[in-house]
Amino acid sequence: MKIFSTINLLFLILVTSAIAADYNFISPEDMKQRISADKETIIVDIQVEDEFYRHHLPGSLATFAYPVKTDAERAKIDKAVQQYRNTEDIVVIVCPRGKGGAKRCYDYMKANGVPQEKLFILEKGMSGWPYKEMIVAGKDKQ
Repeated sequence: MKIFSTINLLFLILVTSAIAADYNFISPEDMKQRISADKETIIVDIQVEDEFYRHHLPGSLATFAYPVKTDAERAKIDKAVQQYRNTEDIVVIVCPRGKGGAKRCYDYMKANGVPQEKLFILEKGMSGWPYKEMIVAGKDKQ
């Protein structure tokens, strides 16, 4: 019985790892370097409006699509998909914590023609962004 449980546990770990590997992530350090070097990047911010205006990365495209669960919320990402089609730049998705909403946005963009190798999620989202000096606040739309 122990062997069967161990095999099941190993299988579960492998399946979970394979699912998690379906997403590309970018670290805050690498994102800071991209911003500082002015590397062409489409920053798709899906935070709700209040959170976006409280804190977002410079050059972010505000979509207010969080939590990206409804057709109406997914439709808010279409402008980011179109921007990718116009530029083919790397896309970095920013959400409150870099989890479910970001993954749903990633899946939607991928399903709409943005190649996976061009899609990234900011690790830990805005809540994990350690570079406070780079945060933009206020109602100025990006």
